[in-house]
Amino acid sequence: MKNTATRQAWKTDFPVFADRNLVFLDSAASAQKPAVVLDAMREFDAHSYANIHRGVYKLSETATAAYEGARAKVGTFLGAASEREIIFTRGATEAVNLVANSFARPRLAPGDEILITHLEHHANIVPWQLVCEQTGAVLKVAPITDRGEVDLEAFASLLGPRTRLAAFAHVSNALGTVNPVTEMTAMAHAQGVPVLVDGAQAVPHLPVDVQEIGCDFYVFSGHKLYGPTGIGALYGKQEHLEAMPPWQGGGDMILSVTFAGTTYAPAPGKFEAGTPNITGAVGLGAAIDYLEGLGWPAITAHQEDLQAHAEPLLRGIDGLRLIGEPTRRAGLFSFVMDGIHPHDVGTFLAAENIAVRSGHHCAQPVMERFGVPATTRASVGLYNTREDLDALHAALLRMKEFFDA
Repeated sequence: MKNTATRQAWKTDFPVFADRNLVFLDSAASAQKPAVVLDAMREFDAHSYANIHRGVYKLSETATAAYEGARAKVGTFLGAASEREIIFTRGATEAVNLVANSFARPRLAPGDEILITHLEHHANIVPWQLVCEQTGAVLKVAPITDRGEVDLEAFASLLGPRTRLAAFAHVSNALGTVNPVTEMTAMAHAQGVPVLVDGAQAVPHLPVDVQEIGCDFYVFSGHKLYGPTGIGALYGKQEHLEAMPPWQGGGDMILSVTFAGTTYAPAPGKFEAGTPNITGAVGLGAAIDYLEGLGWPAITAHQEDLQAHAEPLLRGIDGLRLIGEPTRRAGLFSFVMDGIHPHDVGTFLAAENIAVRSGHHCAQPVMERFGVPATTRASVGLYNTREDLDALHAALLRMKEFFDA
């Protein structure tokens, strides 16, 4: 009873549910925002906004403190050794592109290799394809099993003397697979290969400690973490960040500029050219405060309860097939239904005020691997309840009856 009350209380923290009968099961695309995040951004814009780092007046100093305070929160959230290892970006996608262009590209020569897996989001595929095309390097792909897990033996065998970087997801956005990222990082490091972990789908569901993982880079987006869009973060080991050249040039990333040349600011400043998303950083910091206020034990228990409730419901529907059977799953279920296109599933559910995602989920290689053009993806967040999953189950049964008629 207490758990049910807690879940319902969490749902009331999110204003989007106050005035509509909505079952929102699309958090893997973008999570809703709690009132504390919206309030923090509104309060900052109304009473504390100014441009940062440059002003000597009180308002600018207040805004700078809020921005840098958010950086410190991200550093603590990820277990970084210092907040100076945190770079604010527009999201996980920009963070991957930053590493691809600033870290990998200068180190790549024809015949060198970048290793990824078949499980990746397009944002962890296309940037590496681009730098490989530009440098003559080769993109290698570790296969996945029928369960939707990385073939670790194959992954290890593809790490070689020409591998310059390994990049892989912490949690698959298409299947929910939780990768053994600590083990995979250790495999790469044993061959002297640095590692980037895409944590976009992991940070809402799992506590993350980048020092425990051992990775060289870790990326995530704010909008999947109950924060705003247009903000995310890159964690990078200090020694890498100091050695990397800037990716973009402009204001606030320099120490001095003359027509003869420019001296860049130390990290993280040299990677944050121009006026950043100050309000977004404040919102991200508020989202982290909200999560940490709930506590990871409670969050984990809640999500495990939802997954344990959802799986037998979905498996009990005749003609529904879950895609992927990972040993460890986080946050989502991807499925197809016999004779019904995933887009039709999504449209039918939308008519019943149930929001899911239908498509390839920016993971077309995963769809190809399992021989499907698309899937329906139901993904959960803090605001979801067992009743939401019961509503999904009932609607799928009604839809099956409709299409079978």
